[in-house]
Amino acid sequence: MLSKNIEEALNKQVNEELFSAYLYLSMAAYFADKNLMGFYNWLYVQFHEELEHAKKIIHYIIERGGRVKLSQIKEPQFEWKDPVDAFKAVLEHERYITGKINELVDLAEKEKDRATFAMLQWFVNEQVEEEANASEILARLEMVGESKQGLLMLDRELAQRKLKD
Repeated sequence: MLSKNIEEALNKQVNEELFSAYLYLSMAAYFADKNLMGFYNWLYVQFHEELEHAKKIIHYIIERGGRVKLSQIKEPQFEWKDPVDAFKAVLEHERYITGKINELVDLAEKEKDRATFAMLQWFVNEQVEEEANASEILARLEMVGESKQGLLMLDRELAQRKLKD
């Protein structure tokens, strides 16, 4: 059984994950508008990953006898200055989510909820990967600078990303 504090915190994280999905879908649409369909693809896959994160927490709440309470998702940004600006926002957002996951881990430790602590380790590890991916793409965008050829090469590479099974 989940404590009310843990249940409430997990429900807030569901909202964070759903907002993340919404944000990445908005970013995907931004890149589609710029005819950068590889970036669109990468962010569309990211949108699906964030939905899976929300579902994982929802299923966990249910398994532990908690009550899922969905709340309003705020409107995401829909315009960025350029691809570098967009991926700076991706990295900043992933760092924010890492902080939220760390807060959940701290709460699980404080309440001695070992099951929640164990479940959250998956998210801790996932956030390492999320930040590394965003950081790598941002670094490569900064490397290509104003080169349209470099941008198109990176776009072609990002088009290869597939949804995980």
